[in-house]
Amino acid sequence: MTMMSESPSSLPIGKLSILLAVLQGHSWKEEIEQQLTDQGYRYTIGRVGAMDITKVVVAMETAAKNNHIIDSQSYREVHAMYHAIIEAIQGLGRGVFQFGDILRTVGLTFAIVRGKMEGAVAHEGEWIAVSVYGTIGAPKKGFEHEAIGFGFNHI
Repeated sequence: MTMMSESPSSLPIGKLSILLAVLQGHSWKEEIEQQLTDQGYRYTIGRVGAMDITKVVVAMETAAKNNHIIDSQSYREVHAMYHAIIEAIQGLGRGVFQFGDILRTVGLTFAIVRGKMEGAVAHEGEWIAVSVYGTIGAPKKGFEHEAIGFGFNHI
């Protein structure tokens, strides 16, 4: 039995990014990765836990560079990545970047996906989708809750 009733080609880059982040540790993850590969997307998955927002941003940007999702020598690509990360973190933190300053910590799985955007209108170039899923809260086990964020930018 497949997870989705939609065909693989009908799942857009953003939805695949969100599913990839959320389904870590689940058997459906392999189906999502296969759809990404079949559709020609480049992607990476990582984890980060920190009280410092800078460490979260750097972990995601480094993963994108090290896994050849973006070209680290291209300002345009690094800049697009940065904006997608910031947008995802804003969603995670409900628009506020207050992690370590007010004793909040995050434990996140992130997914970064790059490729063409499908849709009714032909879009030029490639896009980058960043999804983060995990916990946010006080730096004490059991004092956190689930949260999700999503960022999307053209390259």
